[in-house]
Amino acid sequence: MATDGIVILCAVPLDFEAEDLARDLLNASLAACVQVSPSVTSIYRWKGAIEKSEEKLLVIKTRRELFSSVEAVIRSKHPYDVPEIVAWPLSDGHAPYLAWLAGETAAALTSRSDSRAE
Repeated sequence: MATDGIVILCAVPLDFEAEDLARDLLNASLAACVQVSPSVTSIYRWKGAIEKSEEKLLVIKTRRELFSSVEAVIRSKHPYDVPEIVAWPLSDGHAPYLAWLAGETAAALTSRSDSRAE
């Protein structure tokens, strides 16, 4: 089943209140589901050096049209100068799950179109 769904990945520090961010996205209908991993090891280049950090990883299920709104919420709360906010398209999926994702995020699309009409 074709879909406009996306998965957004966002790494945050271990001491960051990731569940609060997840609830903010859910309360605004910007995501249907946010999974918060307890700990991942990130190894990356930063300012010319190889760094290693223990982080939490948020896996955010939403729609392509809502990416900029999700990004804005994350950026308003995220402590990093350059937070990881990347999206992968859902090219296919279990039809009932995709329908649920669409239904859970429909209110955010409605409120966006209502605000543009004003």
